Amino acid sequence: MKTRYAIAAIALAAALSAGCRPVGEAVGSTTRTVVTGHEGGAYEPKNTTKFALENEAKFVTLDNRVQRSVTCSGLQEKVLEDGRLEVAANIRNRLERRIQVQIQCVFKDAQGFSTGDETPWQDLVLTETAQESVRFQSFNDKAKGYTIRVREAR
Repeated sequence: MKTRYAIAAIALAAALSAGCRPVGEAVGSTTRTVVTGHEGGAYEPKNTTKFALENEAKFVTLDNRVQRSVTCSGLQEKVLEDGRLEVAANIRNRLERRIQVQIQCVFKDAQGFSTGDETPWQDLVLTETAQESVRFQSFNDKAKGYTIRVREAR
């Protein structure tokens, strides 16, 4: 019984002393090593450009199956008289079978940030190797860019 308390006290002391070590030192034993920090302060973010396609592209597919089955064969942009942006996209089915996807447009300001103006997801049924034109209009005149997103129907 006394040995359990002694072991618990030693473990507690080791844990408390590990927390007081200078940044960058490691506390280790034969079974595990605990790194207590990183010298030099803050870390840089990782993969900042790896998954940033939606920040740059005007048309993106959100999963692998849609990427294989749907393509955008043309985009047309038009600024309406009241300053709103209208976008038309020709969406083509690349498969020899009927598919159903969902499509949405996110309108963005001049710096590439969403204006909060996202169209609701709408179902789009494409017959074998067919092409359909889909139109979107922004709700306000803040939209200067956009991203059309396509995903599997849910």
